[in-house]
Amino acid sequence: MSKVILVTGPAKSGKSEWAETLATQTGKSVVYIATAIVDANDAEWLSRITLHRQRRPETWVTWEVPVQLVDAITAPQNDCLLIDSLGTWVANLLEEDNNNWENILQNFCSALSSVEKDIILVAEETGWGIVPAYPLGRLFRDRLGNLVRQIAAIADVVYLVTGGYVLNLTALGSPLPPYKH
Repeated sequence: MSKVILVTGPAKSGKSEWAETLATQTGKSVVYIATAIVDANDAEWLSRITLHRQRRPETWVTWEVPVQLVDAITAPQNDCLLIDSLGTWVANLLEEDNNNWENILQNFCSALSSVEKDIILVAEETGWGIVPAYPLGRLFRDRLGNLVRQIAAIADVVYLVTGGYVLNLTALGSPLPPYKH
């Protein structure tokens, strides 16, 4: 039986590690979908990517997919897909106008709802702080928050990882009605 699992939380909370644990527990072959764009001139970013790579088992296949997530999740294979991270994916698409973004979002959620494989998605929680003072920051926060909420409505299980602890929100909470924007 296939599942959609959402793992969300703040930076450095352990969300990627929890998603990796869940992927390993499926017992299936894992395709790790990295949304980051590798910038050889950014040493700190490269260090973060290296840490993620070192944690992953050698048997996992890695696909670098900074934009075309629909193509990746609908590719013909029966693996477990681990997508890390949705925040980076949203950042990669910030230049899209609202109409294009809404189409991308609708296509992604539609594909996510229809695939027959395990998909584990990692997403950052960015809206717990102050409202960003600049328009691009507000756009990012709003798009990511809306995306996380829409995926949570599709997901079989939603986890919040914070402070090194995992909470199963599906078991602890009640879903809101569908978001109307």
